[in-house]
Amino acid sequence: MLKKILIILGVVAALTLLMAAVGFSLPRQHRATSSLLLLAPSERVWEIVRDPGALQEVWPELEAARRLPDRDGKEIWEQKAGGFDMRLIIEEALAPTRLVTRIDAEADAAFGGTWTYELTPQAGGTLVRITEEGWVRNPLFRVVMRAIGVHRTLDGYLGALATRLGEDATPEHLR
Repeated sequence: MLKKILIILGVVAALTLLMAAVGFSLPRQHRATSSLLLLAPSERVWEIVRDPGALQEVWPELEAARRLPDRDGKEIWEQKAGGFDMRLIIEEALAPTRLVTRIDAEADAAFGGTWTYELTPQAGGTLVRITEEGWVRNPLFRVVMRAIGVHRTLDGYLGALATRLGEDATPEHLR
């Protein structure tokens, strides 16, 4: 019995070391872009995109969102998403075409980065493109991110946006 336990512990340790080695070989930085064509006009889409708490009821990943006092003239939001507590800073908001948000990450945070939302009127609706430029500090988390896909959160957000607008649309990966 003890021998089986030691073998299992050895296998777990070896897999962890292998994942760490793979994680160290992966770049800390990543970039991913997903897009979605919606039937709704840009002004309606902008109302939702511009409100970081607007998708709480339709996006299970977003557990909570509330606005905090502005800091240095910038809007600050506190969110609980995917089990992580984070602060978002609205870096740029050009209605109704462009929004840039940045995670206000501490130096020892697990991850951070920006999302750039671009809304373009197209075919009577709106093309929404979101680019994530992020980083993942922990090499094991890098492996997990690659395994689940770098577009996963973007696609979840875009799917929730479509649901909120009463539409059924599938995101496309651009990079």
